[in-house]
Amino acid sequence: MKWGDRFGIRRRRGHKVTTMDREATNADIESLVTFARSRPGVEFYVEPETFATDTTAVAIASDGEWTRRRVGSPQVIQKVARDLRLPVYDVQITGYPQRMRDFNERRRKQGGSNTSFL
Repeated sequence: MKWGDRFGIRRRRGHKVTTMDREATNADIESLVTFARSRPGVEFYVEPETFATDTTAVAIASDGEWTRRRVGSPQVIQKVARDLRLPVYDVQITGYPQRMRDFNERRRKQGGSNTSFL
């Protein structure tokens, strides 16, 4: 593994990169790790790559606060989750947890935005 690819993003993604989006970076993964370490009950939800966006993961805390970042491939976030001993789910199978929707609704009522996105 090269120093510049600390989390194996390029190795795990392969040669395929979406055409409309920037690639996932180590900073993206580190942001998810920081979020997970600073909040209780974090779970990761993998979102599939689309034509316009690279594979992303949403980290959702026990209170529903969340953040989304590019991860390059599902294998990258699975490794991070394993290292942090946190669960990771495929959002196409499980959907998003109710606590995330409740958090978004509370924020909307307060006139604020949700947490960060990409």
